[in-house]
Amino acid sequence: MTKTYKALSALLSYPTKDLKEAADEIRTVISEESLAPDWAIGKLDRLIEDLKTLDLYELQERYVFLFDRTRSLCLHLFEHVHGESRDRGQAMVDLKTLYAQGGLEIGANELPDFLPLFLEYLSTRSAEEARALLAEPLSVIAALKERLTKRKTPYAAVFIVLETMAGREPTISQLDDLRKAPDDDPNDLEALDAAWEDQPVTFGPGEESCPKVDQMLDRMRGDEPSAGHAQPERS
Repeated sequence: MTKTYKALSALLSYPTKDLKEAADEIRTVISEESLAPDWAIGKLDRLIEDLKTLDLYELQERYVFLFDRTRSLCLHLFEHVHGESRDRGQAMVDLKTLYAQGGLEIGANELPDFLPLFLEYLSTRSAEEARALLAEPLSVIAALKERLTKRKTPYAAVFIVLETMAGREPTISQLDDLRKAPDDDPNDLEALDAAWEDQPVTFGPGEESCPKVDQMLDRMRGDEPSAGHAQPERS
Protein backbone atom coordinates (compact mmCIF):
# COMPACT_ATOMS: atom_id res chain seq x y z
CA MET A 1 0.00 0.00 0.00
CA THR A 2 1.18 3.50 -0.78
CA LYS A 3 -0.09 6.97 0.06
CA THR A 4 1.23 8.58 -3.13
CA TYR A 5 -1.70 7.36 -5.23
CA LYS A 6 -4.13 8.90 -2.74
CA ALA A 7 -2.17 12.13 -2.74
CA LEU A 8 -2.27 12.30 -6.55
CA SER A 9 -5.96 11.43 -6.42
CA ALA A 10 -6.54 14.41 -4.15
CA LEU A 11 -4.63 16.71 -6.51
CA LEU A 12 -6.98 15.69 -9.34
CA SER A 13 -10.09 16.28 -7.24
CA TYR A 14 -12.34 19.33 -7.16
CA PRO A 15 -10.55 21.95 -5.00
CA THR A 16 -11.91 22.48 -1.50
CA LYS A 17 -10.81 24.29 1.64
CA ASP A 18 -9.60 20.97 3.07
CA LEU A 19 -7.50 20.32 -0.02
CA LYS A 20 -5.91 23.78 0.23
CA GLU A 21 -5.00 23.15 3.86
CA ALA A 22 -3.49 19.75 3.04
CA ALA A 23 -1.27 20.98 0.18
CA ASP A 24 2.01 20.80 2.12
CA GLU A 25 1.09 17.39 3.52
CA ILE A 26 0.42 16.09 0.01
CA ARG A 27 3.83 17.37 -1.10
CA THR A 28 5.51 15.63 1.84
CA VAL A 29 3.80 12.29 1.20
CA ILE A 30 4.79 12.23 -2.47
CA SER A 31 8.37 13.33 -1.76
CA GLU A 32 8.95 10.86 1.07
CA GLU A 33 7.69 7.81 -0.82
CA SER A 34 9.63 8.81 -3.96
CA LEU A 35 7.71 6.52 -6.31
CA ALA A 36 8.58 8.88 -9.16
CA PRO A 37 11.93 10.49 -10.01
CA ASP A 38 12.74 13.80 -8.33
CA TRP A 39 12.56 15.75 -11.60
CA ALA A 40 8.96 14.61 -12.09
CA ILE A 41 7.92 15.22 -8.48
CA GLY A 42 9.41 18.71 -8.69
CA LYS A 43 6.97 19.56 -11.47
CA LEU A 44 4.12 19.28 -8.94
CA ASP A 45 5.39 22.34 -7.05
CA ARG A 46 3.48 24.85 -9.15
CA LEU A 47 0.15 23.05 -8.74
CA ILE A 48 0.68 22.60 -5.00
CA GLU A 49 1.66 26.27 -4.59
CA ASP A 50 -1.45 27.29 -6.52
CA LEU A 51 -3.58 25.20 -4.17
CA LYS A 52 -2.00 26.94 -1.20
CA THR A 53 -2.08 30.52 -2.44
CA LEU A 54 -4.83 31.06 -5.01
CA ASP A 55 -8.38 31.97 -4.08
CA LEU A 56 -10.57 28.89 -3.69
CA TYR A 57 -13.15 30.10 -6.20
CA GLU A 58 -10.41 30.74 -8.75
CA LEU A 59 -9.13 27.20 -8.24
CA GLN A 60 -12.61 25.75 -8.62
CA GLU A 61 -13.31 27.79 -11.75
CA ARG A 62 -10.07 26.58 -13.33
CA TYR A 63 -10.87 22.97 -12.47
CA VAL A 64 -14.37 23.20 -13.97
CA PHE A 65 -13.04 24.93 -17.09
CA LEU A 66 -10.52 22.14 -17.68
CA PHE A 67 -12.17 18.92 -16.61
CA ASP A 68 -15.91 19.59 -16.73
CA ARG A 69 -16.23 21.87 -19.75
CA THR A 70 -13.59 20.21 -21.92
CA ARG A 71 -14.60 16.74 -23.02
CA SER A 72 -11.12 15.91 -24.35
CA LEU A 73 -9.80 16.41 -20.80
CA CYS A 74 -12.51 14.34 -19.12
CA LEU A 75 -11.18 12.44 -16.10
CA HIS A 76 -13.40 9.44 -16.83
CA LEU A 77 -10.95 7.02 -18.45
CA PHE A 78 -13.43 4.96 -20.47
CA GLU A 79 -14.85 8.10 -22.07
CA HIS A 80 -11.66 8.31 -24.13
CA VAL A 81 -11.65 4.62 -25.05
CA HIS A 82 -15.30 3.59 -25.42
CA GLY A 83 -17.22 6.87 -25.61
CA GLU A 84 -20.89 6.09 -25.09
CA SER A 85 -20.75 2.59 -26.60
CA ARG A 86 -22.11 -0.48 -24.84
CA ASP A 87 -18.54 -1.62 -24.27
CA ARG A 88 -18.14 1.18 -21.76
CA GLY A 89 -20.98 -0.18 -19.64
CA GLN A 90 -19.43 -3.64 -19.40
CA ALA A 91 -16.02 -2.13 -18.69
CA MET A 92 -17.61 -0.16 -15.83
CA VAL A 93 -19.11 -3.32 -14.38
CA ASP A 94 -15.79 -5.15 -14.61
CA LEU A 95 -13.89 -2.32 -12.95
CA LYS A 96 -16.44 -1.97 -10.15
CA THR A 97 -16.19 -5.72 -9.55
CA LEU A 98 -12.41 -5.42 -9.37
CA TYR A 99 -12.76 -2.69 -6.74
CA ALA A 100 -15.17 -4.81 -4.68
CA GLN A 101 -12.87 -7.82 -4.83
CA GLY A 102 -10.09 -5.58 -3.54
CA GLY A 103 -12.22 -4.33 -0.64
CA LEU A 104 -13.12 -0.91 -2.06
CA GLU A 105 -16.87 -0.37 -2.11
CA ILE A 106 -18.02 2.69 -4.04
CA GLY A 107 -21.25 4.64 -3.94
CA ALA A 108 -24.08 3.75 -6.30
CA ASN A 109 -23.73 7.11 -8.07
CA GLU A 110 -19.95 6.95 -8.49
CA LEU A 111 -18.49 5.96 -11.85
CA PRO A 112 -15.59 3.55 -11.35
CA ASP A 113 -13.56 4.91 -14.28
CA PHE A 114 -13.15 8.33 -12.63
CA LEU A 115 -9.36 8.71 -12.46
CA PRO A 116 -9.12 9.97 -8.84
CA LEU A 117 -11.19 6.96 -7.76
CA PHE A 118 -9.02 4.59 -9.80
CA LEU A 119 -5.92 6.05 -8.15
CA GLU A 120 -7.42 5.58 -4.72
CA TYR A 121 -7.97 1.92 -5.53
CA LEU A 122 -4.34 1.60 -6.62
CA SER A 123 -3.28 2.89 -3.20
CA THR A 124 -4.79 -0.26 -1.65
CA ARG A 125 -2.71 -2.62 -3.79
CA SER A 126 0.91 -3.71 -3.57
CA ALA A 127 3.42 -1.52 -5.39
CA GLU A 128 3.90 -4.15 -8.11
CA GLU A 129 0.17 -4.69 -8.69
CA ALA A 130 -0.55 -0.96 -8.65
CA ARG A 131 2.14 -0.33 -11.26
CA ALA A 132 0.73 -3.03 -13.51
CA LEU A 133 -2.81 -1.66 -13.21
CA LEU A 134 -1.62 1.90 -13.82
CA ALA A 135 -0.02 0.78 -17.08
CA GLU A 136 -3.37 -0.37 -18.50
CA PRO A 137 -4.81 3.15 -19.10
CA LEU A 138 -1.33 4.60 -19.73
CA SER A 139 -2.13 5.71 -23.28
CA VAL A 140 -5.09 7.76 -21.99
CA ILE A 141 -2.90 9.23 -19.24
CA ALA A 142 -0.24 10.15 -21.82
CA ALA A 143 -2.83 11.76 -24.11
CA LEU A 144 -4.24 13.81 -21.23
CA LYS A 145 -0.70 14.85 -20.29
CA GLU A 146 -0.10 16.13 -23.82
CA ARG A 147 -3.38 18.06 -23.95
CA LEU A 148 -2.82 19.64 -20.53
CA THR A 149 0.79 20.48 -21.38
CA LYS A 150 -0.40 22.24 -24.53
CA ARG A 151 -2.65 24.37 -22.34
CA LYS A 152 0.29 25.15 -20.01
CA THR A 153 -1.71 24.15 -16.94
CA PRO A 154 0.06 22.85 -13.80
CA TYR A 155 -2.30 19.86 -13.76
CA ALA A 156 -0.11 18.34 -16.48
CA ALA A 157 2.46 17.58 -13.78
CA VAL A 158 0.19 14.97 -12.16
CA PHE A 159 0.05 13.05 -15.42
CA ILE A 160 3.81 13.35 -15.88
CA VAL A 161 4.28 11.77 -12.45
CA LEU A 162 1.78 9.00 -13.20
CA GLU A 163 3.50 8.23 -16.50
CA THR A 164 6.87 7.83 -14.80
CA MET A 165 5.36 5.71 -12.01
CA ALA A 166 4.00 3.24 -14.56
CA GLY A 167 7.57 2.37 -15.49
CA ARG A 168 6.87 1.89 -19.19
CA GLU A 169 6.01 3.75 -22.37
CA PRO A 170 2.42 4.05 -23.63
CA THR A 171 1.41 1.92 -26.61
CA ILE A 172 2.14 4.12 -29.62
CA SER A 173 -0.74 2.85 -31.75
CA GLN A 174 -3.23 3.52 -28.95
CA LEU A 175 -1.75 6.94 -28.24
CA ASP A 176 -1.88 7.86 -31.93
CA ASP A 177 -5.57 6.94 -32.04
CA LEU A 178 -6.23 9.17 -29.03
CA ARG A 179 -4.28 12.01 -30.64
CA LYS A 180 -6.70 11.89 -33.57
CA ALA A 181 -9.67 12.61 -31.30
CA PRO A 182 -10.95 16.22 -31.30
CA ASP A 183 -9.31 18.35 -28.63
CA ASP A 184 -12.19 20.75 -28.03
CA ASP A 185 -11.87 24.37 -27.00
CA PRO A 186 -14.14 25.20 -24.03
CA ASN A 187 -14.38 28.78 -25.34
CA ASP A 188 -16.04 27.54 -28.54
CA LEU A 189 -19.57 27.19 -27.22
CA GLU A 190 -21.03 25.91 -30.50
CA ALA A 191 -18.44 23.15 -30.72
CA LEU A 192 -18.91 22.42 -27.03
CA ASP A 193 -22.65 21.93 -27.50
CA ALA A 194 -22.01 19.55 -30.40
CA ALA A 195 -19.41 17.56 -28.47
CA TRP A 196 -21.73 17.13 -25.49
CA GLU A 197 -24.90 16.55 -27.51
CA ASP A 198 -27.45 14.78 -25.30
CA GLN A 199 -24.85 14.64 -22.51
CA PRO A 200 -25.48 16.62 -19.30
CA VAL A 201 -22.56 18.78 -18.21
CA THR A 202 -21.81 18.66 -14.48
CA PHE A 203 -20.12 21.68 -12.95
CA GLY A 204 -18.24 20.95 -9.76
CA PRO A 205 -18.19 17.64 -7.84
CA GLY A 206 -21.55 16.18 -8.86
CA GLU A 207 -22.93 12.71 -8.33
CA GLU A 208 -20.61 11.11 -10.85
CA SER A 209 -17.50 12.89 -9.69
CA CYS A 210 -15.07 12.79 -6.82
CA PRO A 211 -15.58 11.65 -3.23
CA LYS A 212 -15.37 14.13 -0.40
CA VAL A 213 -11.82 15.41 -0.35
CA ASP A 214 -11.64 15.59 3.43
CA GLN A 215 -12.42 11.87 3.73
CA MET A 216 -9.95 11.08 0.95
CA LEU A 217 -7.29 13.00 2.86
CA ASP A 218 -8.16 11.09 6.02
CA ARG A 219 -7.50 7.84 4.18
CA MET A 220 -4.22 9.24 2.88
CA ARG A 221 -3.21 9.84 6.48
CA GLY A 222 -4.30 6.34 7.44
CA ASP A 223 -7.14 7.54 9.66
CA GLU A 224 -9.74 5.35 7.93
CA PRO A 225 -9.68 1.91 6.28
CA SER A 226 -9.51 1.91 2.49
CA ALA A 227 -12.70 -0.10 2.11
CA GLY A 228 -16.00 1.70 2.29
CA HIS A 229 -15.62 4.57 -0.12
CA ALA A 230 -17.02 7.98 0.67
CA GLN A 231 -20.19 9.23 -0.92
CA PRO A 232 -19.61 11.94 -3.52
CA GLU A 233 -19.72 15.58 -2.48
CA ARG A 234 -22.55 17.71 -3.81
CA SER A 235 -21.90 21.23 -4.95
